[in-house]
Amino acid sequence: IWAAEFVASLDDDCTGPLKIAVYDELLGAGVAPDPATANGIQFDCDDFEANGGTATTPATITIFVYSIDGAGNYDYCETYLLLQDPNGLCAPGGSIAGIISTEEDEPVQGVTIDLSGMSTGAMTTGANGLYSFGSLAAGGDYTVTPNLDLGHANGVSTFDIVLINKHIIQTQLLDSPYKMIAADANRSGTITTLDLIQIRRLILNITTEFPNNTSWRFVDASYVFPQPTNPWFAEFREVESFNNLTVAMANTDFVAVKIGDVNGSAQANLLGSEERSFRGSFPFELEDRELKAGQTVKVPVYAADLAKIQGYQYTMEVLAGAVLQEVEPGRVEAAQLGLRFLESGILTTSWNWESGHAEAGYDASQPLFSLVLKATQDVQLSEVLQLSSRYTAAEAYDQAGNLLSPMLKFVGTKVVSGEFVLYQNIPNPMADQTVIGFYLPSAEQTTLTIQDGLGRTLKVIQANLGAGYHQYQLSARELGATGVLYYNLKAGSHSASRKMVVVE
Repeated sequence: IWAAEFVASLDDDCTGPLKIAVYDELLGAGVAPDPATANGIQFDCDDFEANGGTATTPATITIFVYSIDGAGNYDYCETYLLLQDPNGLCAPGGSIAGIISTEEDEPVQGVTIDLSGMSTGAMTTGANGLYSFGSLAAGGDYTVTPNLDLGHANGVSTFDIVLINKHIIQTQLLDSPYKMIAADANRSGTITTLDLIQIRRLILNITTEFPNNTSWRFVDASYVFPQPTNPWFAEFREVESFNNLTVAMANTDFVAVKIGDVNGSAQANLLGSEERSFRGSFPFELEDRELKAGQTVKVPVYAADLAKIQGYQYTMEVLAGAVLQEVEPGRVEAAQLGLRFLESGILTTSWNWESGHAEAGYDASQPLFSLVLKATQDVQLSEVLQLSSRYTAAEAYDQAGNLLSPMLKFVGTKVVSGEFVLYQNIPNPMADQTVIGFYLPSAEQTTLTIQDGLGRTLKVIQANLGAGYHQYQLSARELGATGVLYYNLKAGSHSASRKMVVVE
């Protein structure tokens, strides 16, 4: 790393021309110095360390300088040089490593960690949330910055709106600074109804990302909030920097905060379960009727038991036989209705009581909203409407915060209850994701098996589940097959099968 060339003043008494050769060891007897090949010495870190060099102490290296005259006569003198390492290039190499995890210590996958400074690089966390940068030149300055801006809707639901609203009106405060950062959807440094507006628009699929925020934010795990009840009192660290790195920094951890998700329901890695367990169902009532081709009808939607829940959300689909022309607000306001896919016969909705409880003296006879439908053929209303999780996941929340499964109850028709049922997956055919729902009359050990047309098993899900409605959300990617597939559910002595179609 450092080369020395030696130039000497030659004595006129010697037979010229005189030449110089330098060595880092004494030549053996009978070995003549060679000025052509020994005109310089190069030293490396091994030489530096072997001769006592440190970050503060130079290495003392002995050298032998030979003088050769024109007749080939030679002699030498012994001297030394002091070799220094002012830039710390020979100091032990450093490293930076850590884990990215949520407040609940769940590792986060897919986080890009950027390294900048004397060296640059990037890596992406796996399912264990770990990252590491090694063999970093010591003495340098480095900064690590985590980033993940995908899946804005991951873990974001109307129940988060319920909890954030309670925080705003001071009836139930969010209990950690990380949850408060998650609630600040518009990144204003405050929690207000403006955050709720952005979160609801995301739930309704009106928008697909937060306009002023990333999907995740990352807080240096060693950072201590001066005022935990106000995480914006001082600027919290979202990067970690090191000056004059000389050692291994093995615990450079970050706490991952999923924006919009204050109840910790976001899936942080592919090892997490996508199962949602429901404690029963919640009905939305409509009067069943026969529709005649060409007829336009207004269909009000009610919820007689609205006071029993804190809020709900779902996707409503109008199937073949009718066209959705308009949706008229009622108790559910326009901002709580998603009309982005109206022309495709799809409505998304997200609603909640502001305080989490029913308003005193509310009118239970007021419709939530009304559908304006035009029939394209003679058909029964109950045959053209269905609820699904296609865009907005179908779920309701009772007063204890338990999940309930929304369902349509058509007045004059029988609502299936108290018997084993395996429902058709929704949507079907599926291109991305689908939901398989089922009803258990009693608690059972259940096994859901999905197979392809050749009888090869693609996925098995086993669980002990209680009585009531349950559902699994599956992705085409995890099934790894297209075409006609078959799914079978076994629960105690009950068994049922259906087929589904996966398209590219």
